[in-house]
Amino acid sequence: MSPKHVFKKVSRDKSVAVYLAKRDFVDHCDFVDPVDGVVVIDPVQLKGKKVYVMLSCTFRYGRQDVDVMGVAFRRDLFLVTRQVYPELQDKEKLTHTKIQHKLLRKLGNNAFPFFFEFPDNLPCSVALQPGPSDVGKKCAVEFEVRAFCGDSQDEKMDKQSSVRLTIRKIQFSPENSKVVPVAETTFEFLMSEKPLHVKLSLPKETFYHGEPIKVNVEITNSSSRNIKDISVSVEQVTNVVLYSNDKYVKSVAKEETSDSVPSGTSLKTEYNLHPLLAHNKDRRGLALDGRLKHEDTNLASSSNVKQEVLKEVQGMVVSYKVVLKMMAAGTVGSSEVSVEVPFKLMHPKPEAANEGAESDDMVFEEFKRAYLKGVVYRDDDESPAEA
Repeated sequence: MSPKHVFKKVSRDKSVAVYLAKRDFVDHCDFVDPVDGVVVIDPVQLKGKKVYVMLSCTFRYGRQDVDVMGVAFRRDLFLVTRQVYPELQDKEKLTHTKIQHKLLRKLGNNAFPFFFEFPDNLPCSVALQPGPSDVGKKCAVEFEVRAFCGDSQDEKMDKQSSVRLTIRKIQFSPENSKVVPVAETTFEFLMSEKPLHVKLSLPKETFYHGEPIKVNVEITNSSSRNIKDISVSVEQVTNVVLYSNDKYVKSVAKEETSDSVPSGTSLKTEYNLHPLLAHNKDRRGLALDGRLKHEDTNLASSSNVKQEVLKEVQGMVVSYKVVLKMMAAGTVGSSEVSVEVPFKLMHPKPEAANEGAESDDMVFEEFKRAYLKGVVYRDDDESPAEA
C-alpha cells in the first residue's frame, strides 16, 4: 500500500499554507476534475484577518509594461473567490472528497477545506514561448489557486501572507476515433499531357506524445516532370483567437529525404516523424502545455474545442498537421507541390487508480515542479533566470 503524495506551499510569514493532492486537473470533456484542497492557518499570525481562496483562469497576451500604460493585455476568463476562515458553513458540509477528509484529520483544527468546480467552457493550459521578434511578449492561458488573508476579499494582497500555486488544466485523448486522415490530389502541369497523383495518409487520427508519427506516401508520376526534394514534416499551428489574429506555424519534426520519382515511375513508402519538445528546446514560438523550464512540460496537446464555446473564452487554439512537399522539375522550370493532413497529438488516458491500494499515510512535498538543470527560480516561482 503506497502513501498518498500531497503538495504544499506556505506563505512567507507562515500565516497560510495550501495543500493539494495534485497539480494537474483533467478535463474529461463531459466534466472536469474539481479543485479540492485544504488551507492551514496560524490564528496568531492572522491577527483577526479573514482567509480567502481564489481560483482563476487568465489569458495573458503582450508585454507586462504595456499594462502600466493603461492598455490591458490580460483578461480573466474565470475568477471566483471564497472565504474559508472564519467558516461560513459547517466544515463537514464544505468537505467533498476523501483526500480532504484525510487532510483534515492529519492537519488538525486549524485546517479548513476549499472546493471549486470548473465551468465546462474553459480552455486547457497552454503557453506560447516568445519568438525572437516578440521581445517581452508573454502569451498564455494560466490557471492559479491563490490563498490570502485580509479584512475583505477586495483588499490588495500582501505577498508575505499569500500563496500562489499555478495549476494546469489538461485533456487526455478521447476514445479511439475511427477516422483515418487521408489526402489525395492530382496536379497538372503546363506542357504535360498526364498528371501527377499524390496520396498522403496516416494510420489513425490521434497520436500520443512521444509516439512516432507514421506517414504513408504514394506518388504516381505520370507527368513529364521529375519529382525530387521530397520532405515530410509535422507543423504545429497556434491561433491566438483573443485580442489578436496572430497565427504561429512551427515545424516540430521534419525529414528531408533523398527520394525521387522520375517521370513515368511511382513511389510507395513510409516515413516516421518524432514531434518532441526535446528536439526543439532552443526554439521559440512553440505552444507548450507548461513552462519550458519544467521537466514535465511537452508540446501543447491538440485543442478539443466544443462547438458551443465562444472564441472569447478560448484564448489560443492548437492544432497539428503533416505536410508533404516536393519539387516538380521540368524543362520550363520547377514548381513546389504540397499535400497536408490534420491529426491530433494528445496524452493517453491513464488507467484508473486503485484507491484500495492506497494507504492513509501521506507524504508532503513542496508544490514546485522539477526544474531543468541550470535554471534558478526565485521564491515566487514565476520568474526564471538562467544560472
